Amino acid sequence: MLTDWIPLLRDLRQYRKEWLTHDVVAGLSVTAVQVPTAIAYATLAGFPPEVGLYASILPVLVYALFGSSRQLVLGPDAATCAMIAALLLPIAEGDLNYYLKLSAAMALTAGLLMVFGGMTRMGFIVNFFSRPILIGFLNGIALSIIAGQLGKLLGIAVVSRDFGPSLLELTKRLGEIHGYSLGVGLATLALLVLTRRYLPRAPAALIALLATSLGVFLLGLDARAVKLVGEVPSGLPSFALPGLGYEGVQGIFMSAVGLVIVCFTSGMLTARSFAARNGYNINADQEMRAIGFANMASGLCGGFAVTGADSRTAVNDASGGKTQLVSVIAALATAGVALFLTQPLGHLPVPALAAVLIFSAWGLLDAAGIRRLRVIDRFEFSLSLLTTIGVLTIGVLPGVVIAIMLALLNVLIKIYRPADTLQGIVPGLEGYNDLSFSEDARPVPGMIIYRFDAPLLFFNADYFKVRILSLVDGAEPRPRWFVLNAESISQLDSTGAQAVDDLVTELKIRGVHLVVARPKLYMRKYGQPMGLGQKIGADNIFFSVHSAVETILAREGRGSAADDGNSLLKGVSGHEKGA
Repeated sequence: MLTDWIPLLRDLRQYRKEWLTHDVVAGLSVTAVQVPTAIAYATLAGFPPEVGLYASILPVLVYALFGSSRQLVLGPDAATCAMIAALLLPIAEGDLNYYLKLSAAMALTAGLLMVFGGMTRMGFIVNFFSRPILIGFLNGIALSIIAGQLGKLLGIAVVSRDFGPSLLELTKRLGEIHGYSLGVGLATLALLVLTRRYLPRAPAALIALLATSLGVFLLGLDARAVKLVGEVPSGLPSFALPGLGYEGVQGIFMSAVGLVIVCFTSGMLTARSFAARNGYNINADQEMRAIGFANMASGLCGGFAVTGADSRTAVNDASGGKTQLVSVIAALATAGVALFLTQPLGHLPVPALAAVLIFSAWGLLDAAGIRRLRVIDRFEFSLSLLTTIGVLTIGVLPGVVIAIMLALLNVLIKIYRPADTLQGIVPGLEGYNDLSFSEDARPVPGMIIYRFDAPLLFFNADYFKVRILSLVDGAEPRPRWFVLNAESISQLDSTGAQAVDDLVTELKIRGVHLVVARPKLYMRKYGQPMGLGQKIGADNIFFSVHSAVETILAREGRGSAADDGNSLLKGVSGHEKGA
């Protein structure tokens, strides 16, 4: 039970010595990106720089204990920080202390909601994110990261935050490119590419950042307006309740609910995507609890809401991290930086950091997956593209929600007008099979064997009835028997049962007998109170299509179905010989 709640203990029991180097390197690489990124995101949300570090220590450590993902790194996120600022800055009215209390209280409240949701198995909501949505989501995140870092790479202070407007602003301000900043960024990218190619197991991000930071310091490029991260106050957070009070929490409760959706869906999508790449599964309920515990920890130590950090997770994966020991190392290293290394941290060049993020984001792009979807299913291809466009234009959560709604709509359309099958004798195959399997397939004379390949529910019951009657009315000559193969009708409600009842009457008027083969338990549940079994007749309900057809042929004195099949096959053979 303990290892179920704390997966890291199970991983440590199965830990291999050769993994330690990978995890240490990945942890330090994550730290190299996490520290300045956390400071930048804290500034984005309107917090002091050190608050970003607070949100990157204990929450990361807590998630490492309780999370089921081996790659996911929690921390401040651009979308989350922007949401916090939009929701809480108007309430704080310029009071920084009150703003910090509000953010801590919202992180704590959102964390409690996620822990409760994970314990009540609400993690299933993430199952609405199909593979096309996952691919589209990662592609959108990757493009948004790249676009967001281009300005820093070029030495241009971009005002716009959204994907399209930021690119448009950059296009108009290309004349402002700062050559030294661009040189530092390109040098970092070159180091990343060369290290990845010739030293694939080396910590590319860490090497590139250390090398460019040293180069900037030795060449004095900071004096030439190459932007550095700057000074950060040292120290660790203290633990305290936000002290907002009942009414204060009540006022931010709905905002916390919205934050739960953003934090969990964003974190889960990232965790699932990297789990799929590395060949293991994610426990959604465990993830909801883990992200919840991490947010509670962030609220208690004066931080703000955190979620799965795409760029840092990408750095972890690219550096070869094997277990959540990476997050433990990253959290401890971040704490060490907050205590002792804030002064050297100030010399980290912003263009170099931007280059690392761009390089990591480039690895998230899945062009091959998009091409496969285009070949397999055009709708899923369009759905993936729409998810990417939605993430880039209207935000992560709205884009993904719209994609889910479209995916569900597509499912409903398929159930409303589902595929169906006419069955008969197919040469070379036993039993009664789809007539479309072969041009030489033939229906059994005098009857229609029909399979409805969907649940029979209120929204497709009328289509079911109209479809069957159209088949009967369009058949020449008109059949005497209609065999309904119910094996694919996995669900039935009262409206569907009423449609079957009406169908019996309509077919009798046309002189056609309805026979049901392979009915499910749902037909008994809804059919018995409505007297459906008596209306169809117990002697017209069979456990297999074969027994239904055999009985019908015996009633008509036509011999067995095998005889009918043999005569058909003989006719086919004679035709082939004649041909």
